[in-house]
Amino acid sequence: MAYLSEPSSSLSFSSSSHLSNGSITHNIPSFSVSESGASLEVISLTKLSSCLEQLVVDNCPAFSDADIVVEGVPIGVHRCILAVRSKFFDELFKKGNGSCEKEGKPSYDMSEFLPYGKIGLEAFQVFLTYLYTGKLRPSPMEVSTCVDNVCAHDACRPAINFAVELMYASSIFQIPEMFSLFQRRLLNFVDKALVEDIIPILVVAFHCQCNQLASQCVDRVARSDLDGISIEKDLPYEVAESIRLLRRKSPPEDEDDEAVVDPLREKRIRRILKALDSDDVELVKLLLSESDISLDDATALHYAAAYCDPKVVSEVLALRLADVNLRNSRGYTVLHVAAMRKEPSVIVSLLAKGASASELTLDGRSAVTICQRLTRPKDYRAKTEQGKETNKDRICIDVLGREMRRNPMAGDVSVSSHTLADDMHLRLLYLENRVAFARLLFPSEAKLAMDIAHAETTSEFAGLSSKGSNGNLRQVDLNETPVMQKKRLVARMETLMKTVEMGRRYFPHCSEVLDKFMEDDLPDLFYLERGTPEEQKLKRSRFRELKDDVLKAFNKDKAEFNQNGLSSSSSSSSLRNSGPCKLRKL
Repeated sequence: MAYLSEPSSSLSFSSSSHLSNGSITHNIPSFSVSESGASLEVISLTKLSSCLEQLVVDNCPAFSDADIVVEGVPIGVHRCILAVRSKFFDELFKKGNGSCEKEGKPSYDMSEFLPYGKIGLEAFQVFLTYLYTGKLRPSPMEVSTCVDNVCAHDACRPAINFAVELMYASSIFQIPEMFSLFQRRLLNFVDKALVEDIIPILVVAFHCQCNQLASQCVDRVARSDLDGISIEKDLPYEVAESIRLLRRKSPPEDEDDEAVVDPLREKRIRRILKALDSDDVELVKLLLSESDISLDDATALHYAAAYCDPKVVSEVLALRLADVNLRNSRGYTVLHVAAMRKEPSVIVSLLAKGASASELTLDGRSAVTICQRLTRPKDYRAKTEQGKETNKDRICIDVLGREMRRNPMAGDVSVSSHTLADDMHLRLLYLENRVAFARLLFPSEAKLAMDIAHAETTSEFAGLSSKGSNGNLRQVDLNETPVMQKKRLVARMETLMKTVEMGRRYFPHCSEVLDKFMEDDLPDLFYLERGTPEEQKLKRSRFRELKDDVLKAFNKDKAEFNQNGLSSSSSSSSLRNSGPCKLRKL
């Protein structure tokens, strides 16, 4: 609740006043001198922000006097603006140590600013726009969503990575209010993201010394079933050690049911994995011959698929001593692990040796789904230029997709039917709440989007009403097979996704308000009447801001409709008089 007192997540200069479209009215309200002065100030600041935004509409703005090269693309900047907004840039430009190019314009490479990790082009453009205007642009869909059509994009890896890059940028370039905002966003990811997707959040929290975020991530990883070897490989030593100590202090509840760990056995397994790290398959064979540990006991093929050179994976497969469809302690097959790595040669080698592409994880994901949820649309659609590396993301997804179509029913669907339903239920719940809030905030626009998506007349929306959004997801049909259940859930999800897509296409401004609400405000506005008097006051203030945002978004979309010769019915009449209401908890 503490973050409600921090700057609003939009951080934009916006007015609560609503200007007319030029028509003259005789019912002019009277304003005091202080009110009219404040209104003029807001209008002036809004115009100033809009004017400054024109300086960052492209990568080569007018009168730019320096370049910052991001992912090979030079971005023109104005040093005076950056120096005033950021202490980092102020000190950097005073040193004047940029390499000069033609016309005497200093150039700086982004990689020189970063002690670890990266900040992508799109993330830096969003960050730069905020520095110039005080407004936070919506996250570009090309880099903040994945290519899985049924994903809600509320906790997939591209969405997490984009938020990580923006928090990292705000930390490096010392913009505290933006850092605070993206810290809150990443905190929202911690409980709903897959544990392996928590790793990049934990790494950036550690390097940025964000103790609250790091503590929650460490707690989540410590409570998870992520194995110790993966933790050691993927996290800094200090973080891995803190997780190990936390697990020792608070062992899992079912620890008594687990086999006692044999130190000698663990030592022999680690020797095998260390030999794989050294690309020494001959040493692996020797170690296997000297002990009773097998490749499957050490899940060595999983380890090689995740961390070793593709040549080593092929050599291990050639030994014919490992089960290519073996599941590890988390229920992942070797192909699932390879899909997370997105290395085409490893995936093809496994498929050639009989790996099943249709095997599902315990939460109902196939290898191609795993790969899709790790891939941004920008990367999937990127064209490979002659002489450059092939588009690995697309190759992995296409190869796995073709294998799925070739043998779609391989694997036992019933193994994960219940967990699959649970996983889909969470995603469906998010989508249905989003559509329900759209119907509450923008009833006319939401209805139109549903009509365009042919959703109103389908059974997938049975049970979805303004009174509730749970539908019949938990309804049990004893005659329904796991395959039928999956088909029903997927059909429902596709219909909801199509509705959201139509809303984004035809009502972009209204959709932007909904995105921001679902991402930043929903966890804190479940019940407006709960909390201390001060917290309630802050919540109600934010609710009023939300109503203003809703009206402005509606007016923008309505204006665009009118420009295109279309008509739009108003949803604003119900919003002007609406008061605080209880919101349904996700």
